[in-house]
Order: sequence, then structure tokens, then C-alpha cells
Amino acid sequence: MTMKTPPSAAGPRWLYLHGFASGPSSTKGVQVAAHFGRRGVAVERLNLRIPSLERLRLSAMIDAVKQALGGERERAVVMGSSLGGLTACRVAEEDARVCALVLLAPAFRIMERWRQRLGEEGFQAWKERGWLEVDDYAEKRRARVDFGFAVDAAEVDDRSGGWPDVRVPTLIVHGRSDDVVDIELSRTFAAGKRHVRLIEVDDGHELVASIPRILREADEFLRHFVGG
Repeated sequence: MTMKTPPSAAGPRWLYLHGFASGPSSTKGVQVAAHFGRRGVAVERLNLRIPSLERLRLSAMIDAVKQALGGERERAVVMGSSLGGLTACRVAEEDARVCALVLLAPAFRIMERWRQRLGEEGFQAWKERGWLEVDDYAEKRRARVDFGFAVDAAEVDDRSGGWPDVRVPTLIVHGRSDDVVDIELSRTFAAGKRHVRLIEVDDGHELVASIPRILREADEFLRHFVGG
């Protein structure tokens, strides 16, 4: 279920995109929405388990976010965690309605990393079996993701030479101890880009301990968008 709130009276739409095997009620999503809600900004927490976790497709997630951007003249601030961060980047490179990004440990080069983590034998076993068992953090259970996710995500990953071609102001917060998405990926993405600001924190992939820092940095970075 998509967590919807009325659009802000002025300024762009604000969207929050959760990570892989998470959902719109994630800790970070709820706290981000509550924080900006107190400032009069409505943050819509999208449900990107599309069409389901078991049949997840990155391309469908991208399409869903584009639909949530609204009309042709709308503008949007998009915030995303991990796979949601990668999704936000891919939307921004294709859709001019996105005017700013806040990315939390964005899952750059996702299938390249998954192949490394699973090993070639494990990756081929996923392909042959047709599914991979994962932790479903939103529903607190074990679940299966079909191999179609890997095929689809690899096709998306191959665009723009494997790196999203993002031209809008972008804030990245990434943990130095992240053992899921290496911080070096965010460092590489941010290098030489004046419109990208990378904040490194002493935290892991979930960044839960860094939420106060994330909110402070986002406040400063997005101050021109609050209240129009």
C-alpha cells in the first residue's frame, strides 16, 4: 500500500523510495516523512514492491515513480534508500520533473555487486533454479525473488555505461562501514561533480544511527524547496 498524504500547498512534490525487500513503513521513510511534515511538507512514501517482492522489477519501479511525479508541469524532490536511491537516479536521468535528489547508500551497479557477493556458482544456481531466497524486511519473513529481477536490473544497470547520468543537485549520505553497498561506489559517482555532495558517516548500510544527521543535512540541502 502506498502511503499517501495531500500534496504540499506550494513547491515540488516530495517522494520517498524505500530499499530492496523493505517497504513504505521503513524506519527511515517514516522518520523522514514525519520530520518534513512538521515543516509543512508532505512526503509520499511509495510502495515499490512491484508487482511483488517475488516478481520485483527495477524497470517497473522506475515507471511507478514517473507516474507518481504527477502532471507535465510538476516538479519533484525524490529521496531514496539503497535500491530506492538507484531508482531515484534512473528516474532523474530520464525525467526533467525531478529537481533534486537525496540518496541514502544508493545501490549503484547492483547486479555487478550481486554477482560478486553470490559468486559465479551461486549466481548460476539462482538462474537455474529460477529463484533466490532473501530476507523480507517489511514482512519479517523469508521470501523468494525470481531470476527475472536479475535480468531486468542488469539491463537497467547497463544504461549510461553503468552509472546514472544525473544532472540535478544531489545529496548522498553513505556509511563508511557499509558492507552491502561499498562507499567507494558513491565516491566514484560523486567525484568531479559539483552538483553532487557526498556526506560520509560512521555507520553501516541501514544508516539508522545516522538519521538525525541525515535530517540535518537534508534540511540544509533542500532549504530552498521547503515552503516553495
